[in-house]
Amino acid sequence: MRPRPAGILAVLTLLLVVVGCSPDAGDQATPTTAASTIRFASYDFPENQTLVEVYAQAARRAGLPVSVEHGVGPREVVAPALQQGVVDVVIDYLGTALRFARPTATDLPSVPAEMHAVLMRTLGGRGVTVLDPAPAEDQNGFAVTAGFAGEHGVRRLSDLRALAATLTFGAPPECPDRPLCLPGLEKTYGLHFRQVRAMPSRAATVEALLAGEIDVGLLETTDARLTNARIMLLDDDRGLQPAENIVPLVRTAAVERWGDELPRALNEVSAHLTTDDLRQLNKVVELDDLTSAQAAARWWQHH
Repeated sequence: MRPRPAGILAVLTLLLVVVGCSPDAGDQATPTTAASTIRFASYDFPENQTLVEVYAQAARRAGLPVSVEHGVGPREVVAPALQQGVVDVVIDYLGTALRFARPTATDLPSVPAEMHAVLMRTLGGRGVTVLDPAPAEDQNGFAVTAGFAGEHGVRRLSDLRALAATLTFGAPPECPDRPLCLPGLEKTYGLHFRQVRAMPSRAATVEALLAGEIDVGLLETTDARLTNARIMLLDDDRGLQPAENIVPLVRTAAVERWGDELPRALNEVSAHLTTDDLRQLNKVVELDDLTSAQAAARWWQHH
């Protein structure tokens, strides 16, 4: 569930201690103290951790000092951490970042270039610089087993409407509060599931699907486990999910301190990062047991 504001402040206070005491995180004591490194922070799921390693390596190659803090938390924690100066760089997803930045807006654009422009204007006033988006994209996807799809004749999310009241849906704990997750499924598709179960990880989601413990599960569209022929994504036929191009968000004060070399290095990664790259990065981490840093190093070897 989404943390209450007081909970977020408590997490940020803890994060200040973690970042400040980390062996390679510099002498950070408060959000306004200049850090001795550029602090990259990742969300609490593997793909984002790998992406952070890819982009952090670009900064290192440009001769910039870098520290990485993995698994900082969900968006409700990481976004305030960036805006309050606890961290300097977050690798985000265009559509979700925009929806989070403007939660009450009803007229958000759907064209990626326009989405990017609105996000730049919105976060620019909050001390965050939005860099170039990558061609690489990863959206929320909703999966079932091939056996379930064949038995019930479903291929699209809209096909679930007549069945939803009898189905169990598995997703991350924050899904009930995210407009592109459960609320979006209810509003756009009329899907009101019999039961919603919180899944601790994407791996647990797949295991629960295959075991018949859940009927529908949230998996990202670049999830390596989708190579399993027993798992298939349903078509988002009503366009619930926006464009989700990978986009770096950088604290403007960090750009001012470290100079144009920082955005230049990160934009260079975005220029070359593809959706196929994302799938391959996820595969070597999730299925081949490479660490996120090792997967990032392999990506750099090929680029």
